[in-house]
Amino acid sequence: MKIAIASDHAGYEMKEQIKNYLLEKKFDIIDLGTNSNASVDYPDYAKKLGEKVTKGEVDFGIGICGTGIGMSIAVNKVKGVRGALCLYPSMAEYARKHNNANVLVLAGRLMGIDLAIWTVVKFLSTDFEGGRHKRRVDKIDEIS
Repeated sequence: MKIAIASDHAGYEMKEQIKNYLLEKKFDIIDLGTNSNASVDYPDYAKKLGEKVTKGEVDFGIGICGTGIGMSIAVNKVKGVRGALCLYPSMAEYARKHNNANVLVLAGRLMGIDLAIWTVVKFLSTDFEGGRHKRRVDKIDEIS
């Protein structure tokens, strides 16, 4: 499975830890930055992340900023992205099962690394249920 991961400065440390965890588990990772704690603008990284997902260059994306809110808003501006801000594994599970989310957004300043990794694992291991949820996701995709 190929995963793109991106963060701003507030999510940098979490990004690095999640990236290392996923590499240990033999995932194919594309790191889109940032590459330090120096202040950057999250929309720049959200756009890169969303485009990798919508162009089919990766299976899923993971975006991280301080609260997850800015990254979530920005990544969802990329047509075809269904980004979900998830603070718990159960949120990630339903984001995949019911919404077919293709980008997981995490809050670098609000979550510990263990919780973040559990959330990532749940997101990546959960399949979309389809059925009645497909009809709803199709309606989301029609919104311009």
